[in-house]
Amino acid sequence: MKIHVGINVTDLNQSINFYSKVFGAQPVKVKQDYAKFLMEDPGLNFTLNLKDKVTGNQVGHFGFQVENQEEVLQHKDRLENLGFFAREEMDVTCCYATQDKFWVTDPDGNEWEFFYTKADVEPMETGCCSAEPVKIEIKDSSCCS
Repeated sequence: MKIHVGINVTDLNQSINFYSKVFGAQPVKVKQDYAKFLMEDPGLNFTLNLKDKVTGNQVGHFGFQVENQEEVLQHKDRLENLGFFAREEMDVTCCYATQDKFWVTDPDGNEWEFFYTKADVEPMETGCCSAEPVKIEIKDSSCCS
């Protein structure tokens, strides 16, 4: 598993410069409105998503990149069995890739995505890389105390 973090930025070039220095690595993918760093140690998939304006929390979403669709479904089943609502998106194209994924939202509204990237694609579809806020639903209130 790799940790995935996607943040919103207003100046992509300045952010690429900053994170290249911080990570000691160059991005593996750069587009007009997107950059991706993929590091093995630590296992991190870190993306920058260009926005016209960002205020407050600069985090777009967090996530876990897994090896295959079976792992996506295993994590989805595990979390649903723990009482969480999971919003599934299978065979979607976003962030310049075709992916299988699902989303869960923490109590403060931070979104977490579990995803498997099937293939890189062009072009990027609009409105991707950000889920609509979904209030967390816990079926059994004793699971998280």
